[in-house]
Amino acid sequence: MTGRERVMSALNFKQPDKVPIDFNGHRSSGISVTAYRELRKYLDLPPSPLYIYDLIQQLAIVERDVLDFFDIDTFQLGCDFDKKPGYWKDWTLEDGTPCKIPAKTEIRRTAEGAFVYNAAGMVVGKQPPGCLYIEQANYPLEEDDDKEEFPDYDEIQKDIMWSIVPCPPMPIEYKTAKGNKELREIASETRAGTDRAIYGIFGGNLVETGQFTFRMDNFLCDLIANPQRVHNFLDAVMERHMANLTSYLDAVGGNIDIIGFGDDMGTQNGPQFSNEIYMEFFYNRHKQMWSYIHDRFPDMKICLHCCGGVRPLMPLLVDAGLDAINPVQFICSGMDLQELKNEFYGKLTMWGGGCDTRDVLPGENISEIKPHVKSNIGILNKGGGFVFQQVHNILANVTPSNIIEMFKTVRECT
Repeated sequence: MTGRERVMSALNFKQPDKVPIDFNGHRSSGISVTAYRELRKYLDLPPSPLYIYDLIQQLAIVERDVLDFFDIDTFQLGCDFDKKPGYWKDWTLEDGTPCKIPAKTEIRRTAEGAFVYNAAGMVVGKQPPGCLYIEQANYPLEEDDDKEEFPDYDEIQKDIMWSIVPCPPMPIEYKTAKGNKELREIASETRAGTDRAIYGIFGGNLVETGQFTFRMDNFLCDLIANPQRVHNFLDAVMERHMANLTSYLDAVGGNIDIIGFGDDMGTQNGPQFSNEIYMEFFYNRHKQMWSYIHDRFPDMKICLHCCGGVRPLMPLLVDAGLDAINPVQFICSGMDLQELKNEFYGKLTMWGGGCDTRDVLPGENISEIKPHVKSNIGILNKGGGFVFQQVHNILANVTPSNIIEMFKTVRECT
């Protein structure tokens, strides 16, 4: 089987010839630039310019020689931008390591840290000294309790770090005729250049867009205290999402296999809100987007990145049209892997749950990795419905030997 055939078999609940592996297929199955730098050295691969395609999370593009080394079955649309020099500019990590970042990002380092600015010169993100990642610094409506209508939604988003920092397939403005054509060409070239399953990230965030705009605590409170305001806001979000989704699908069409959405709705102890809240505010909106995709491209699979203990919400997500969920954070409440396999086999693919990235993968005892990974695969892989990825991104403190042990173990299980 090719990587594409392997992943699609799993998504259709058929047993693939080997466990399908995702590494860097999307922005929650990747690797910190620091860990990636050390991994390439350890593997004795040629030096890389270290392309940080996701500046906020400090994620490096995993280049094809590494994907080949680990026999990876996925490829993220947009991660061929390392072949386009005009997209990048020079930057240095805090330790002085040279790297490349998206050229359209306005970031400057001072004695107080690195700061990301929007087009108006406002600080929207910050990386204090010693911090590995960039955090949001501005919530445009966190103190505006009176705003009930959002005709200026697009302007508001220009003040939010997560909305303006470019990440593949950005900075292509695929909503314009020129940009749509460019993305279509890139998607077609990517399709022709790999037999891996192609994962196209769309986003479509609902919960997180509210949290990025109002601040998390304010938005969660408004779900109860001011529901009409939330509905008005989400109506504005959906108007933009549906227009963007139409343009995106026009561009990528049948050249991607999986379309990625994101909305963290969980905590360590369960969902952020009740099933009733999900049904009132988010269910119909998710269903509108996901039904539109399935109607236009019946073979395209929809994968939602959703951290935390979200098991109570999972039947509702399935009913709304979801095909796969990641990262399957099984250390959280209610996320027992055997129970998830029993309950959702044939309904929802577990895209993740392969290796704990909190305690096991970064741990000092490498001997814990193999039995841990083999146990998880033994539960999840039978009959398909499983794509291996570690639980979220590989962080900066994970050693190359531990990464190699994890992926080697996956292939030993097939």
